[in-house]
Amino acid sequence: MDSKLSKSLTVFTVMEATGSLHSRSLTPDDDVFQHLAHTYASRNPNMAKGDQCKNKMNFPNGVTNGYSWYPLRGGMQDYNYIWAQCFEITLELSCCKYPREEKLPNFWEDNKASLIEYIKQVHLGIKGQVFDQNGIPLPNVIVEVQDRKHICPFRTNRFGEYYLLLLPGSYVINVTVPGQAPFLTRVVIPDNSQSYSALKKDLKLPFQVQQDSILGSSSSCPMTPLYKISSHSPTTKPQLFLFLLTLLHIFFK
Repeated sequence: MDSKLSKSLTVFTVMEATGSLHSRSLTPDDDVFQHLAHTYASRNPNMAKGDQCKNKMNFPNGVTNGYSWYPLRGGMQDYNYIWAQCFEITLELSCCKYPREEKLPNFWEDNKASLIEYIKQVHLGIKGQVFDQNGIPLPNVIVEVQDRKHICPFRTNRFGEYYLLLLPGSYVINVTVPGQAPFLTRVVIPDNSQSYSALKKDLKLPFQVQQDSILGSSSSCPMTPLYKISSHSPTTKPQLFLFLLTLLHIFFK
């Protein structure tokens, strides 16, 4: 439970600095974050109501976008998502910051089904390896969904393995190797919710790749903190307007 926000019963889909729209912060994978949050909240009988804490905001179906509640700079969830490809959500499990010990078994009962179903979501999407035309695994190669570009591109590991958390649907996978034209392939991810297995799809490129050229390629990640990059995003403009309005009120009242 987040130590700052403990008087709530909700799930956050949190991304505070990676893109904004209508006072919400949206990632290229917002559909996946929404799915993860609703998967958890819908199986918690109290959380799903979204209005269990007195004198607090109501959250439809127990879910909110973290930025729409309050902005946060330099959060670990943003960092882990961008630099480590980790999808994280915040869980607020109680309206009381320090619940009594005898209440803990009730929390387990309320959250057990949610936790189990949330763990199963690790099998969403697609996984596999990337090979060159000689069948050699390719490390450090960018593998992303077309039109779903990330600030720090998702890359294969040292074994040429990749994984992408994606909901069922049709996607174009874009494999990028330095000095080569992008390799595009369309995949259809079925609903494997009952088999708990991501789609296995190995990708064999139609050309030979020099290992030195990909191991020494740039990570294409920004060095500037994200909240500085997005300091002029639309979500900051209403706050700036209110600040200026307050100054005018102080000086001219």
